[in-house]
Amino acid sequence: MHSYLEFEKPVADLEGKVQELLVLQETGEAVDVGDEIKRLQTKADNALKDLYANLTPWHKTQIARHPDRPHFKEYVSGLIEEFTPLAGDRKFAEDEAIQAGFGRFRGRPVAVIGQEKGSDTESRLRHNFGMARPEGYRKAVRIMELANRFNMPLITFVDTAGAYPGIGAEERGQSEAIARSTDACLALGTPSVATIIGEGGSGGAIAIATANRVLMLEHSIYSVISPEGAASILWRDSTRAEDAATNMKITAQDLMDFKIIDRIISEPVGGAHRDKEKVIKRAGNMIADCLAEFDGLSSDDIRKQRREKFLTIGTKL
Repeated sequence: MHSYLEFEKPVADLEGKVQELLVLQETGEAVDVGDEIKRLQTKADNALKDLYANLTPWHKTQIARHPDRPHFKEYVSGLIEEFTPLAGDRKFAEDEAIQAGFGRFRGRPVAVIGQEKGSDTESRLRHNFGMARPEGYRKAVRIMELANRFNMPLITFVDTAGAYPGIGAEERGQSEAIARSTDACLALGTPSVATIIGEGGSGGAIAIATANRVLMLEHSIYSVISPEGAASILWRDSTRAEDAATNMKITAQDLMDFKIIDRIISEPVGGAHRDKEKVIKRAGNMIADCLAEFDGLSSDDIRKQRREKFLTIGTKL
């Protein structure tokens, strides 16, 4: 069974009835319910299509945060062969919110960096819900420098509400670490592709998403601040997060119009969590296409393209 979001309640009710009939059919407590199961399943499928054809930005925010949505580790498992994780920033500590390492993507050596939110209570606490501390970004810089040295493309997967705002993180130079990570992205002489797979929140996202090509899943979000944070600042009322999400232009479709991202990866009806394997394969195909665009280009040309991409944001609308 899927975990349902609040706005998906009509679908949840229908699919719940289907499951009840299936159980009765399997136990032999009901006969001739096949037609009823088909009718209800068709009705549920149509209700889901109708819902997902008319999603609001707040709905997309909820989908982007869905607990069953595929996470960094699943993308690595599905796309990266011989993945070897690296730990630590060689300065202070290991930060498990950011995972990084090297492997092969369709036979090609690559560096991989991404935020991991965790999938249950224990892993979410261990990964700090994907909110990195300074040592996480310094680890990312270490990986980028190695990628540059060994001429490996960089693939990143972004999924964070933002960098961790704790006192300790600020004391250890959170903003400086984010800035240096962003600068390291810009300085790469190898092609880079970033994919927003869930939430892309503030500097915590841009620190590993300043890439030659930025992709977004269809129902992911990318913003300078979370809707709750924006509502707290604008109206001093975090419960107005839905109003903030509606006005902030945080969806993949809005950001494509603004030329902030380059491509959108389509999701199955109902979101990425309903067919993880298909979504991961689609992401892999698009990442491969993007990397191929830079084959044969010099390091200077790759850097120039990336810098110009970000310098021209907002000037050609």
